[in-house]
Amino acid sequence: MADVQVTHSPQEERYVLTVDGERAGFIDYLDEIEVRVLTHTVVEAEYEGRGYASQLTRFALEDIRNQGRQARAVCSYVAAYIQKHPEYSDLVAVG
Repeated sequence: MADVQVTHSPQEERYVLTVDGERAGFIDYLDEIEVRVLTHTVVEAEYEGRGYASQLTRFALEDIRNQGRQARAVCSYVAAYIQKHPEYSDLVAVG
């Protein structure tokens, strides 16, 4: 079984997914005052289809919740994820 880890890299403004020690994907963001704007999600081609994007997105949203922030999904993947997982709808910034 693969060793999958997701970490937050504030200096890069990104959440990073590693699989067996190799960078496999990321979510980029920009911070506004109380809102984290999730701009782009990437999972490298060799890691697609294994649910890694979902794990990465869930980690990012939980981190945002734990920080008491809201999220704005500019990224279509994150927007679709939130729509499919209504438990995160309270995080969505309006406006």
